[in-house]
Amino acid sequence: MKRSTIILLKVVTWIACLIPQALLVYGAVTPEGLGADPAAHIVHTTGYTALVLITITLAITPVRRLSPRLNWLIRFRRLLGVFAFYYATIHILGYLGTYVYFDWNRVIEDLSKRRYIFAGAAAWLLMLPLALTSTTWAIRKLGGKRWNMLHKLIYVSAICGVVHFWWQVKTGVLSPLPLTLIIGVLLLARVVYAWMQRRKAPVSRTAETL
Repeated sequence: MKRSTIILLKVVTWIACLIPQALLVYGAVTPEGLGADPAAHIVHTTGYTALVLITITLAITPVRRLSPRLNWLIRFRRLLGVFAFYYATIHILGYLGTYVYFDWNRVIEDLSKRRYIFAGAAAWLLMLPLALTSTTWAIRKLGGKRWNMLHKLIYVSAICGVVHFWWQVKTGVLSPLPLTLIIGVLLLARVVYAWMQRRKAPVSRTAETL
């Protein structure tokens, strides 16, 4: 794919990723734009957006394996991952600023008593080293192999994010189900691919000896 096309697609990606924030800003300056509970609306929207972006990030590798023509998608993975961390950070700051008012004693109490808070904090903490090592300099410093191993934490973070979502909603509410199913399929696809690669390896070595 041409470099100019990639640049254009990245601009479109930036705009698309900033739309949820733009809608929140617009809602904040519009009467009743954020509903009866603005704080809850901001926290929910940013958390959901973060999980959606994590899901899209996880989808890039399985999709590009379908065809060599889709290899260009890899250029968007870091960008989407950073935006996922960005919204997750706003999500957690919204909780800290509007629910516990940065009272760390209350935070500790919530972590021990509210399991969805613990799961959400775990998801964000697992994303932190990924965001800090999202630069080209970090990849060179760590080396490709170690960098790839570190960034597998996104799988655990995604699972913690889904658990956080389920534990937060009321019993019987199924709004987390679509993302849960998609993330489950994307993680399963990686397991199946790794299994297929392991099966191919002995065959290749046998062919070489023959």
